[in-house]
Amino acid sequence: MQTLRSGCVAASLSGKCYPLLSVFQISPAARRSAALPVCDAVGLFSRQISPFSMRKSRRLCSLVAASPIHESSEKGMETGNLSTRARKKAKRENPESLLKHKLDMCSRNGDLKEALGWYDYARREGIKLGVHHYNSLLYLCVSGSSVSSGDSVDNGRGSDIEMGLKRGVEILEQMHLDGVDPNEATFTNAARLAAARDDPEMAFSLVKKMQGFGIPPRLRSYGPALFSFCKNGQAEKAYEVDGHMRESEVLAEEPELAALVKLSADIGNADKVYEMLHRLRVTVRQVSEPTAGDIEEWFWSKAAAETGERDWDVEKVKEGVVKGGGGWHGQGWLGRGKWTIARSEMNEKGICQKCGENLVCIDIDPRETEKFASSLASLACQREAKTNFVQFQDWLKEHGPFDAVIDGANVSLVNQKNFNFRQLNIIVNKLREISPTKKLPLVILHTSRVHGGAAKIPYNKKLLDHWKNAGALYATPPGSNDDWYWLYAAVSSKCLLVTNDEMRDHLFQLLGNSFFPIWKEKHQVRLTVTPRTGPSLHMPPPYSIVIQESEQGSWHVPTVTGDDLEAPRQWLCVTRES
Repeated sequence: MQTLRSGCVAASLSGKCYPLLSVFQISPAARRSAALPVCDAVGLFSRQISPFSMRKSRRLCSLVAASPIHESSEKGMETGNLSTRARKKAKRENPESLLKHKLDMCSRNGDLKEALGWYDYARREGIKLGVHHYNSLLYLCVSGSSVSSGDSVDNGRGSDIEMGLKRGVEILEQMHLDGVDPNEATFTNAARLAAARDDPEMAFSLVKKMQGFGIPPRLRSYGPALFSFCKNGQAEKAYEVDGHMRESEVLAEEPELAALVKLSADIGNADKVYEMLHRLRVTVRQVSEPTAGDIEEWFWSKAAAETGERDWDVEKVKEGVVKGGGGWHGQGWLGRGKWTIARSEMNEKGICQKCGENLVCIDIDPRETEKFASSLASLACQREAKTNFVQFQDWLKEHGPFDAVIDGANVSLVNQKNFNFRQLNIIVNKLREISPTKKLPLVILHTSRVHGGAAKIPYNKKLLDHWKNAGALYATPPGSNDDWYWLYAAVSSKCLLVTNDEMRDHLFQLLGNSFFPIWKEKHQVRLTVTPRTGPSLHMPPPYSIVIQESEQGSWHVPTVTGDDLEAPRQWLCVTRES
């Protein structure tokens, strides 16, 4: 393996010198390609048996041998004599594609040793590696070290991890020698590699160099440096990484904010803990159990007891609550003395069962709702057939707005083995009764539910005809996703949405964490069905399920524990003893 002997940047605090940064110091335009020549595809993998797996090498040999890629077919491709189907097959079965497939399988199975075997074999056979090949290898070399989440590197596989890190440096250097331009995944894997070698300075330097390549850093790019600095107790460096993230408009999520909370608590930086709690309030709203534990540790600490204003401006605090929309004031820690920390629950009115404080309902800005509806429609038009969704928007303008929207398929199947129109009808009637206008709610169903299956039963057909004639039924077209339709209808009508869908899959992740969780909390109606009482509606809570800071300086932190209709949600109740 040829190594780089010049341009080495000593970025490590310990004085170590790694040639990682040299890979990214030369611009892509100025870099000379040192790629090895591509060999003839015939017998490419059969000239020498791979030392790590004779059986697997033979299997790959047979794939290549069976491929139509040979000298005559390559000439045919050059002259355009191959059919489109044959051309695609030839591309799929060329050595680079086969290698990509093998490395993808290794990544899926977490098999570093096999991936390194294929890499060594490919280098020996002169197969040209691209950025995808290198990224797969780098990912596997550092995936066992858990550096992106701040966990311990040594998890019982020390020798394998050390081998992966050592080979990762070699592979990164070879990528540079081959003239392969890095992308975001390359930088991120290189940063993870640096952090795993206990060099967060280098990991952070790599992230800062991404913008020079026109590559915007992502949240995962910052993780290696941030978590390593936090683990090492290097507070100022961790805050610097956090500041760079914010300048790059990269939003920290719960793992990053929790790490900063723990670090700030460990060094007794009360102002930073206060800042991170409010950022958790805005970004995360409800915290996981590990984060709740870190917050508890802070409030138990001596620094937390000694921090806070004994006499504060009550009017200024009240003004801060009004400006913030309720639930927080942002004026800093109030009071002095030890904290009382307990786990609590809220009753149906939002009164804490430990301290008796009444949580508030935080208002939703109408302008934010309009903005959310527009972005939702834009996404729906991209994901659905545009003409279909535009037709739905026009239909909604003609027949809406509604006081409630029902996810018909979800409601009809709650505690049911088969699609139950009677259950759906009960919910429709319940919603009409509580509607201020006594208007029927909008039922969204896929067209297959409206025209096939149980819909052909006379009773069900009569219900569907009644809803359709009243302008309260919309059948989504074939191939569509109902979710876009019922969600947009509820948002644009500013009304209730009846569904037990937790709205956590990929589709809803596209909507982000800034406004959607707030809207969902205020508008989602859930459903339970029991043999004794039948269907029952559970209306949105009259208080906001979000971290709340009171005018008296107490805190209530909701956790994700008990986030269902059967078990009540668990809260951290934190008040001063005095």
